[in-house]
Amino acid sequence: MPAQRPATLDDLVQRARGAGPIRIAVVNAAQEAVLSTAREAVRLKIAKPIPIGDPGTVAEMAATLGWELDPRDVVEASSDGDAARQGVELVRTGRADGLMKGHIHTDTFMRALLDSERGLREPGRRVSHVFVVDVPDCPRLLAITDAAVNISPDLSAKAQILQNAIELMHMVGVERPRAAVISAVETVNPAIGSTLDAACLTLMARRGQIAGAEVDGPLAFDNAVSKRAAQEKNINSPVAGAADILLVPDLVSGNVLAKNLEYHAHATAAGVVTGLAAPVALSSRADPPKARLAGLALAALMFRAGIRMPAPVASAETEAAFCCAPQPESACCPLEAH
Repeated sequence: MPAQRPATLDDLVQRARGAGPIRIAVVNAAQEAVLSTAREAVRLKIAKPIPIGDPGTVAEMAATLGWELDPRDVVEASSDGDAARQGVELVRTGRADGLMKGHIHTDTFMRALLDSERGLREPGRRVSHVFVVDVPDCPRLLAITDAAVNISPDLSAKAQILQNAIELMHMVGVERPRAAVISAVETVNPAIGSTLDAACLTLMARRGQIAGAEVDGPLAFDNAVSKRAAQEKNINSPVAGAADILLVPDLVSGNVLAKNLEYHAHATAAGVVTGLAAPVALSSRADPPKARLAGLALAALMFRAGIRMPAPVASAETEAAFCCAPQPESACCPLEAH
């Protein structure tokens, strides 16, 4: 029986509670918001956190929250980079089911995830990020992609990013999501490259090259989410005014959109990384515990849906191959299968 379509992030948190806790490696847990989230995840039986960082600091910070955490239960790490590598290794060796970004720069965190030898990339899969956003007065969740990993995706990359988001929405219970390919205008204009990509993606979906969703574009943000705006502009589309997924032209526009909704529309955005061999909750270091908890709930649901390492993997120590996030094209595109 398919999952019921969620209306809010709280719906996803409640669903994750019923699925049982998963083991989450918390990469650099030494932050009050991170530990507060981890403690709440334990209370709700969503996750069993494995804190990584300086044991004394983490235990001391937990104590200020009324959480008695034995320093011996904290995986010691000498630096943020070491914490990220240890978190990935916990997943690769089957000791953790997924990862949560703690008080660590995204570039350091992603460097370990995307390491071609010791990371979590899968052959044939593009890595991308999705914000699942709960906007007050909006009757549905909005998935915004990609606002954190792929910088300036081309047409092929956008098709893969969109497919990742479609699969995520299927997983949470949206059987046939409506995907709006966003640009500044809703008409094809050769001077605006994103409108050409949008038209191509729409045609690709109609021909089955992108599966599982109703795709239309180009659509401007207003007529993607507002039926009134779509009607005023005489846009006849099953997606206009009812979009579940917003595929943005590039990382900058997506990041600005997501943060604008958070800070000016009082939205809550849960961030996850898709296309990896294990679920990863990735939030901003400034995000409140509510957003972090929703990201953990999404990661737990992803794990229960089958996103996990197939078996423990061992390999020699290798220097990380990528050094920044947001990520260059070479970091996100599919690895060649061997």
